[in-house]
Amino acid sequence: MNTLIRSALLVAGMVVAAQQATAQVVFYEHEGFEGRSFTTERQIRNLDRFGFNDRASSMVVLHDRWEVCQDSGFNGQCIVLRPGRYSSLAAMGLNDRVSSVRMVNNDTRIDDDRYAPPPEAVYDNHRRRSERLYEADVTSVHAVVGPPEQRCWMEREQAVEERSGPNVPGAILGAVIGGVLGHQIGGGRGKDVATAGGAVVGGAIGAHAGGDRQQSYTQDVQHCESVSTESRPAYWDVTYVFRGQEHRMQVTTPPGSRVTVNRDGEPRA
Repeated sequence: MNTLIRSALLVAGMVVAAQQATAQVVFYEHEGFEGRSFTTERQIRNLDRFGFNDRASSMVVLHDRWEVCQDSGFNGQCIVLRPGRYSSLAAMGLNDRVSSVRMVNNDTRIDDDRYAPPPEAVYDNHRRRSERLYEADVTSVHAVVGPPEQRCWMEREQAVEERSGPNVPGAILGAVIGGVLGHQIGGGRGKDVATAGGAVVGGAIGAHAGGDRQQSYTQDVQHCESVSTESRPAYWDVTYVFRGQEHRMQVTTPPGSRVTVNRDGEPRA
């Protein structure tokens, strides 16, 4: 998330999460809170029972702290999440690897190295007990687009390596050819000398022939490109008026012409 988006969230002081009002933790199938979702308010020892084992790529935590673990029964790599929006579990090494989840008791002390990186702010918009609700008119809606995403992939490509140095097989072949030629042009003692000389010369020629040569091989090469996110807003910046006072909020889905608020103008689901 770029500085502009982060500043807007801090100024507004709230993000209305797109989940059930009573949700404690919500898992999403894809990064950026997209795809299928699964909501729970209690611990689950094995997400396989709910068809969501090793499927979560992002999540939202409301209320308290929650521990997510790589294996069922709260085993394997585990990490503690504070309330907030976690748009990607990949940085924690848990993308598509969450199998169990449970709430952490308020009086439990957690070492700092067990916490996940700080999340984006999340606003708890569920209705409080006996709270009276009202309708407020929406005056403006602006879709805020996130920064371009970088996508990378690996491709198998052919490469060529330059090699230099004596060509040993060429030297041997050159010596044989040189010896044959020398034997054909020599006579008597001179023939023996010519044969030896031909072998030496042929060997030298053969050793240098192809001394500078190329060798091809294949290797994995990473390619990256920036992909525009213009078709997928990061959130919607909404302005509404309640009792003559202007309010702002951010929502993850497009709002209607009216929003639900409490007597103080705070949004409610």
